Amino acid sequence: MKLNKAGNGSEADERLAALMTNANAIRVVTAAVEGTIGPKGLDTMLLGSFGEVIITNDGVTILEKMDVDHPAAKMLINIARAQQAEVGDGTTTATIMAGGLVGEGVNQVVRGVPIARVIEGIKHGITLALEGIKQRAHQIHDLHDPVLLNIAMIAGREYKDIAELVIRAAGLIGIEKLCESNFKLADIILSQEGAENEVFMGVIIDKKRMTTEMPLEVSQIKVLVIDDALEPEEIGDEALRTELGFKRYLELQNEFKNNIHKIVELGVKVVLVDRGVHDIAEEILTDSGIMVIQRVAAEELRRAAEHVGARMIKRTGLKKDCNDIAAYLGVAARVHEDEKLKHIRILGGAGKPMATILVGAATEEVVGERQRIAKDAASSVQAAIKGGYVPGGGSIEVAISREINASREAVKGMAAYGVDCVTQALRRPLAQIVENAGYNPLEKVEEVIAAHANQKKDSLGIDCDTGEIVNMLDIGVVDPATVKLHAIKAAGEVAVAILRIDTIIKKKEENSKTANLAGKN
Repeated sequence: MKLNKAGNGSEADERLAALMTNANAIRVVTAAVEGTIGPKGLDTMLLGSFGEVIITNDGVTILEKMDVDHPAAKMLINIARAQQAEVGDGTTTATIMAGGLVGEGVNQVVRGVPIARVIEGIKHGITLALEGIKQRAHQIHDLHDPVLLNIAMIAGREYKDIAELVIRAAGLIGIEKLCESNFKLADIILSQEGAENEVFMGVIIDKKRMTTEMPLEVSQIKVLVIDDALEPEEIGDEALRTELGFKRYLELQNEFKNNIHKIVELGVKVVLVDRGVHDIAEEILTDSGIMVIQRVAAEELRRAAEHVGARMIKRTGLKKDCNDIAAYLGVAARVHEDEKLKHIRILGGAGKPMATILVGAATEEVVGERQRIAKDAASSVQAAIKGGYVPGGGSIEVAISREINASREAVKGMAAYGVDCVTQALRRPLAQIVENAGYNPLEKVEEVIAAHANQKKDSLGIDCDTGEIVNMLDIGVVDPATVKLHAIKAAGEVAVAILRIDTIIKKKEENSKTANLAGKN
């Protein structure tokens, strides 16, 4: 799907040309993901220029992989990307509500409501919506609360095996760690073809040992983590041609050998290296029965160091005395290579306890999607532990829309029409969920609104299997409150930003200007 940059070839009033163009771009982007929401949502196939195919139900993946040129559409995609980075889920909801806000805002402007008043009303309505979510959030105090499995199941698209993996990992890690601002449960998830579903305390290095002559498994060992290449210091070719330079080269070679022997003397049995390993080091370490893993990814190297309690060292640090180097070492209970899956496992580290979720996949084609599903489930579970949960299935948004609509009369002047935009946008998720399930969205949304009013319950929604009114809390359909908060906030921000654009002007290309100046010289 390709969106072209804004033009003014529309029959709309010239004053609204930019607004209409941007609104159309937002509508196209929203349409690309709205069919995926809810239990009956379908998948989207993304085709690459070289024939590669991604089949996914994940909103942010669809948005990020779309071929989009329009600046307004890119703004919406950036909001979805920010939502994913912050809470890891809710991008489809945010996109649908943002599209609803922009669409309703345009309708009000076309009717004659000043854009400034529409924006004022939207901001007021979004503030009320955020307050309403916070007031209704149910807190979680126990990792054994069955509601967490429901959250993992919903975010994990009903894959029970994945949901159970996530819950087991959360239990191993504990509430205190899960509530840390710099820890993300989704970051410990890996997916691999041919693997069995598994949760264990330890980390995986997606590499094999350097040679098969090195030990396959070692236990109760010291670990050295080198954030550098394990190679001698280099000398330039010109210097090597001189007698002094060649002498220096020999000195560095001898110094390097001595440094490698220090590793052996310290009793190190596993060496993790950021970059390459020199032949001399490989030979000495192999003969000494030491497992070496080279070219380890930076994030894996960091996690391994933290788990074993090691301090990362540069190759120049190996010049230090053995006692000083010993302070950099970590300890692990067991390190072994899984020959089938071709990776290294580090277990029982003496540093920070770390869990790994390994999600199995039958074929290469589904590895990525299984990992995305697991990350969504993990993000939702962690968000619920941090900020509580609310009724799902679009029910909480409808309840808040009724509350905002009831307060409309207190809003001064034409800003009330902006409040109406928020009211309608909040009903869009439920409308799209039931439409994807094969029901009339207008009919079902009105049924839910009436049920909320009659039964005085904010958790009533639609059972997508039967089409009947049900209590979302009773059937375990819940969403993390944090996901809802960020989705509503993000939708409001992008809608206001789009509605404020009055004119679209093509920017002068700086590169062309530079090229012209160069041509004149």
